[in-house]
Amino acid sequence: MKEIESVIEDDNKGGNSSLKRIGNFIKEARLSRNQSIEELAYDLKIGVHQLEAIEEGNEEKLPEKVFIKAMVRRISQKLKLDTEFIMDEFKKERKEVKIEEIVEEVSKKNYKSRKSKNLNSLGFVIFILISGFLGLIASSLIFNLFSEPSENQNPQQELLKKTK
Repeated sequence: MKEIESVIEDDNKGGNSSLKRIGNFIKEARLSRNQSIEELAYDLKIGVHQLEAIEEGNEEKLPEKVFIKAMVRRISQKLKLDTEFIMDEFKKERKEVKIEEIVEEVSKKNYKSRKSKNLNSLGFVIFILISGFLGLIASSLIFNLFSEPSENQNPQQELLKKTK
């Protein structure tokens, strides 16, 4: 468990965010064009520290996300990159998930599953009881229907016997 948590912490420090992925893409494009970070920053009229922060995916050193998107759009256009693809990467923000949240979610599902199994067995027992009760009522009604005609004749005979 500790090993998994340390890997997740390393991922969070490394920044699996969309900005980190975009920054890596921009850095690779800049380096493939043999352009220094200072040259690109000068051409775009932005600070070197801001361009470095974008390439590193370090949001703490950058202004609001709206401005980051505008800067990334300008950078990708300057480097002649697929701007639409890069801007779509901002929409693919991946949610950080902690191990505790996963364990809690799984345990909730297991509890609900056990609870539904218990309810299913209880429902089955209730169904059997109701079916049995309805069966008894139906059989007694049928018995009474078939036994009444013979009983209708017997009371007259019984009255005759009683009067004698």
